[in-house]
Amino acid sequence: MKEARRTATEPRRKPKQERSRERIDAILSTTMRLIGEKGIDAVTMKEVGTLAGGPIATVYHYFPSKSAILAMLYERFSEVSRARLTAIIADIHGLDDVMAAADRLLDDYYERVAGDPAIQDLQNAIQADKALQNLDIAETRHQAKLFCDHVAPFLEPERREQFGRVVFLIFQLAGGVVRLALTQDETESRRTIEDYRSIIHAQLRLFL
Repeated sequence: MKEARRTATEPRRKPKQERSRERIDAILSTTMRLIGEKGIDAVTMKEVGTLAGGPIATVYHYFPSKSAILAMLYERFSEVSRARLTAIIADIHGLDDVMAAADRLLDDYYERVAGDPAIQDLQNAIQADKALQNLDIAETRHQAKLFCDHVAPFLEPERREQFGRVVFLIFQLAGGVVRLALTQDETESRRTIEDYRSIIHAQLRLFL
């Protein structure tokens, strides 16, 4: 049986030994630092290899392309996002708690992205790469489902499917809203986030 074709966003090897994991961590942390300093477009695989403490061949040993590095950086960002989401929705004990949880999720996401230029650039790069964009949509579906699965027991059964569609849209559109807000001055940025918060509240009230 032929081996399935590897995409440009998949790592070449899964780290099995501690030394390999440390090497990958060094590559990822170096890439993230460089992204924050100079932007994704200016970062090269050769520079990553040099500053991560090894030859360029070592980088290609694990990652076939820069997109593959970005994909793993995005996966790690997503792992943290899932953990934070899980902590926030754990405080939902009834319909009265849903709106507050939605507010906390929006604020937490905005603050994380706004507080780190490297994450901002990573998020922009995700949208510019079709394969990475598909990863982002799949992750959004997963996180929206986590939220819906927690809230669903409090909803009438016939409304749960529609609620899931609305929550997915809220989660997916949040990325674009935050990216827009980060291009604006402080006053307009605050208005943009609050306007989106009002939209979220209006949609959730249809179910709550």
